[in-house]
Amino acid sequence: MNSTIKSVASVTLGCKLNYAETSSIIDNLSNNGWCISEIGKNPDLIIIHTCAVTNQAEQKCRQRIRKIIRENPSSRVAVIGCYAQLKSSVLEGMVGIDAVLGNEEKFDPAIYDDLLDAPVNSRKVMITPASSFQKVYQGYSLSSGEGRKRTRAFLKIQDGCDYGCAYCTIPAARGRSRSLPSGVILDRAMDLAASGYREIVLTGVNTGDYRHDGLTFAGLLRMLEKVGVSRIRISSVEPDFLDEELISVVAASEKIVPHFHVPLQSGSDAILKAMRRRYDTARYRESILRAVGRIPDCAVGADVMVGYPGETEGDFNDLCRFIEGLQLAYLHVFSCSVRPGTALELQVRNRERIPVHPGEISRRQKALAELGKRKEEAFNARYIGSECVVLFEESRKAGRGRFLCTGYSRNYLRVSVESPTDLAGEERAIVIESSGEDLILQGRLLS
Repeated sequence: MNSTIKSVASVTLGCKLNYAETSSIIDNLSNNGWCISEIGKNPDLIIIHTCAVTNQAEQKCRQRIRKIIRENPSSRVAVIGCYAQLKSSVLEGMVGIDAVLGNEEKFDPAIYDDLLDAPVNSRKVMITPASSFQKVYQGYSLSSGEGRKRTRAFLKIQDGCDYGCAYCTIPAARGRSRSLPSGVILDRAMDLAASGYREIVLTGVNTGDYRHDGLTFAGLLRMLEKVGVSRIRISSVEPDFLDEELISVVAASEKIVPHFHVPLQSGSDAILKAMRRRYDTARYRESILRAVGRIPDCAVGADVMVGYPGETEGDFNDLCRFIEGLQLAYLHVFSCSVRPGTALELQVRNRERIPVHPGEISRRQKALAELGKRKEEAFNARYIGSECVVLFEESRKAGRGRFLCTGYSRNYLRVSVESPTDLAGEERAIVIESSGEDLILQGRLLS
């Protein structure tokens, strides 16, 4: 093995789980003698962590990979993650990629060491089928990067999914649902707290499905309340896990923040059934009403899919009416992708479900994005004139010796203030004065 100091940079695309895993991979390499570098500084190795949740995500991955290869001709490139797991044959055909590693292999530091010693223009492709995944690899955010404040960290607690939604490739990319031991999670959370992080975001493919040795997700949250951070945030939770026990734990906690991201996907019961989701609109509404009714200042966001094959204008109108009647703080809107190997692909191929015209999908997506903007504006307006505590994550010089600092409240309001000092990494009390551009609230420091 080459005895010189090796340098590595990383790029992460996709979900919070990918970010947590990238951080742990880089941290592990650092502990094994690698120097952490950045894109553009001629690192020996660039690791590109990919996403394959939609066709658009795959396209963005290909574009980013080509750009990185073009701008870093002397670096070795390893492509990892879900796109690598599902489309290794596509990546094998791309010039400039030195390794394609699946969701098991990406965690092995020896592979990256060997990659630098391999002949130029050789290619390493290592993909274990997701159906054989058993182990859960850690993911955490100890590596904050040069010059960055340690504010919010992602901590992986679970991987894989057993739900089998008709449109989803996650089981093929990530395998069956499995969870890390609670002791491992607690130790890592304490490491994050000792490293100076203020907020820990619990993440996984199906976070609420956490279960290990009889411990449920709610039980894990109770255990993590002893960790010395200011905030614990749940990245996303399926509607069927937003139950009485989970809501009671969050309502009683001063540390677990009042914020849930709850995938909706559709407001039509017919489409939800076709998607093989495990709830209907009545159950979803009940969960949201219970959460916002029991937890003060609770913010609930939702993923919404448009253009599911067979979605009629009536189905879309049902979705809009359903969202209008819900107490949601924001929406993430995306269009449906018919993914290879899914039940939906077979249904479309057999003409059991007819794709929606692309122009119609675009119209519906735009209309729903506008609805989401109105919901977010209405939620934000409730807090103008209110006091809250903001964890500041970013700052930039604003002139006149002042800084423009931006961060998030406990219930995920994005707030910006002017300050005579750089507040990144600090929690400060502010009063919200107005709504600014890009749905960022404008505030004033109280002290």
